Amino acid sequence: MTIFAASVFDATVIFEGKELFKGKGSAGLWSEKLAAELGIDVSVQKIGTGWALCGVLDGEDCIWGIHGQRLKRIN
Repeated sequence: MTIFAASVFDATVIFEGKELFKGKGSAGLWSEKLAAELGIDVSVQKIGTGWALCGVLDGEDCIWGIHGQRLKRIN
């Protein structure tokens, strides 16, 4: 099963209309899972009051947050 189909039941916050992880720890766990699935380095970055997953995929900077309890690219 792909990580993008897995439910994100961790606490979230809304910042500028984007749903982000509330805690750095849970974002870090999801960044490890995303990195393993995509085969890229994924870091955790503070955005406003929440935490997002960041990486470079196919030469493009990407940021992932949450939408409907699923990981979603937000940029």
